Amino acid sequence: MSVAQGSLDAWIPRCLLEPQSGAATPSAGSDGLSAVRLQWSNGRLRAPVPLLHPSATLPLVLPRLADPHVHLDKAFTWAEHPNPAGTYGGAMAANLVEHTSRTRELVLKRGERALQLACSQGLRALRSHIDSLGPGAKVSWQALLELRERWRDRIELQLVALVPIEHWSTSAGQALAREVAAAGGLLGGVLVPPFRGFRVQEALRAQLRLAQDIGCGIDLHIDESDAQPAAGLKQLLAVVEKEGASVPITCSHLSSLGLAPSGARQRLCERMARLHIKVVALPLTNAWLLGRQPGETPVTRPLAPIRGLQRAGVCVAVGADNVADPWFPAGNFDPLALMASSLPLAQLAPWQRLGLMPFTTAAAALMDLAWDGVVAEGAPADLIVLDVSSWSEALMCPPGRRILISGRWLSSTTR
Repeated sequence: MSVAQGSLDAWIPRCLLEPQSGAATPSAGSDGLSAVRLQWSNGRLRAPVPLLHPSATLPLVLPRLADPHVHLDKAFTWAEHPNPAGTYGGAMAANLVEHTSRTRELVLKRGERALQLACSQGLRALRSHIDSLGPGAKVSWQALLELRERWRDRIELQLVALVPIEHWSTSAGQALAREVAAAGGLLGGVLVPPFRGFRVQEALRAQLRLAQDIGCGIDLHIDESDAQPAAGLKQLLAVVEKEGASVPITCSHLSSLGLAPSGARQRLCERMARLHIKVVALPLTNAWLLGRQPGETPVTRPLAPIRGLQRAGVCVAVGADNVADPWFPAGNFDPLALMASSLPLAQLAPWQRLGLMPFTTAAAALMDLAWDGVVAEGAPADLIVLDVSSWSEALMCPPGRRILISGRWLSSTTR
């Protein structure tokens, strides 16, 4: 990396610029971009200076981004454990087989590859769910804790223990929860209908109380389904409304909520907002797995209703989810590619504030990161400098880029 000071003229999304007291407010065009001069020293940004006569060819600059939902333990396993039918059941079956053959070395290798890609493409934080029950659980945690320490100066890695929610009611689950808390992780879980063999609200209540006792946040795989709209969410809301919650709760997926009737859907969104429950939408994996009918093209796509959630005041972020594993065959931890894919799937236009927030400030808020991603005086000098000058160019294909970390350029040899 080079010296930790410099300057750069660039186009930046206006909604990511903090207004400066007494300074001219940078104007923005129809693409929501403003031209500013950025300067940094000692790893921190100075106040952005508006440019009155900018060149149209200035680079487009973004803060380094965060992905709130990935699976580093199983990434890049499609070749050995494919799911060619693209079904949820096929993904689960292949995942269970892969889990039996995991070693610490395999997870380290896959995780290192993933973090190299993530860092070089502009991610500063990831939240990874980890299969935490079964033969590959212990080695997966060992490897990802080691990677978290190895990468801590470049990427913040958050870890979530992924198990059936009823596991937290057992003595083994309570022991696991204490280990997760000691590692600074979160309690995860899977709540997808049909619910068989356990009492859902009792399991959720036990998980919530356990999380509060040990001070862990909760991040659930919930309603990743194309049937029984919001079945899991309704159970969760009933528990939280009765119990209260002193720890952050995130609902990942929430796909079937989008299939609920509009009035009922909006009322559920408003209840979530009152309870401060956050959401991670995962359009890529959900579009691939859900809504399948043999021999038919899907015309109804289960997806978290991002706009309705935002309207209600819910914090909503977008994540990549699976990368080249049985659940999704593509992906490569590129946040710009995720934005481009979300454009048609969720109609999120990044030149609009509400279209950009799920990848920037909302993702940072959901992950409780120290920096919200707003470019302002004193913010970290952590930037993605794209070799393009407009949103259209950025979304046509993943553009070339330079990465600034704490005011130092990431060299090609460290990517």
